Amino acid sequence: MKRVLIFTAGYGEGHNAAARGLAAALTEAGAEAEVRDLFRETYGRRQKIAERLYIECINRAAPVWAAVYRALDRTPLLRWTLPTMFALKRKFAEVLAERQPCAIASVYPVYGWLLDRIFTGKNPPFASHTIVTDSITVNSVWWKFRSDSWIVPNEATAEVVRGAVPAERVHPLGFPVQAKFADSTAVRLPPGNGEPLRIFYMVNHGHAVAARLVGRLLEIPSIALTVAYGKDESVGRAIAQAARAAGRKIELHGWTPLVPELLMQNHILIGKAGGAATQEAIAAKTPMIITKAVPGQEEGNARLITENGCGALCETDDAIVEAVSRAAENHAALWHRWHTAISKLSRPNASREIARFILAS
Repeated sequence: MKRVLIFTAGYGEGHNAAARGLAAALTEAGAEAEVRDLFRETYGRRQKIAERLYIECINRAAPVWAAVYRALDRTPLLRWTLPTMFALKRKFAEVLAERQPCAIASVYPVYGWLLDRIFTGKNPPFASHTIVTDSITVNSVWWKFRSDSWIVPNEATAEVVRGAVPAERVHPLGFPVQAKFADSTAVRLPPGNGEPLRIFYMVNHGHAVAARLVGRLLEIPSIALTVAYGKDESVGRAIAQAARAAGRKIELHGWTPLVPELLMQNHILIGKAGGAATQEAIAAKTPMIITKAVPGQEEGNARLITENGCGALCETDDAIVEAVSRAAENHAALWHRWHTAISKLSRPNASREIARFILAS
């Protein structure tokens, strides 16, 4: 049985989502797949604090993160900080020596940098693959190391990466979403002609903002609304109150593992341009109305949606409501155009394609 190690980190859900999707596909293909977050294994509680600080920074101090992102892209900042990761490098080397993989896949770029330092001046005794989880605005930290391949989510991203590494090593195989996107037999009736436009709103604002937007959306008569508000019950209560005040029924979820199913049931996703959300919406062929794009990696996700005519970037309540209203009018003509466009980008079977590629290597 071939053993493949997948290395991830908890800085955003996109990395972990990619790792889980790829691991499931490798297991299905008969390999032994193992997902490891060596940051958490090495640093424990300190790493969890670092992850929370990262989330707080991108949500509350986006200009600060934008400056850090640019510095990582344009200066040797990561190279300068690598000596401080001695414990992580040692843990990485120990895991590789103990587990003896036939291949590794990294969904977080720091592992590629560390691999170069573990095997200085020689090739590792296994195939090394880099799974790029960003689109278009790809930071240079993703390619300034050796790798047998760079697997990217789409052709637009492949064009960017081909400018920095040997073109034959760049493979636009898609983003490894869960196989249920490919396997689902559910039928989603298109909106229009009596079928409501079904909106799935994934909350990433405070409860006052979310409840206000829900109230505004429920003024549009031809929609059906589903809302997932996460773990903050006060947000859920505020949204439920807004629905009662509007005299409309909504489908309301807290934290839920059913996001793939909800994406495939609904016609439009309203949410931020996170890596996992954007790629899963594309896999589900569900156009997006993007409420926020964090400077740097999420800007590329937003560009992927808007430049391909798969939705809209709307950063105010007025813009969001207007976009939903336009998508619903004239028998949902705008939605049909968005859906045709996003269907051309969709690769719901990407995890299996990537697994086959890795095992063939």
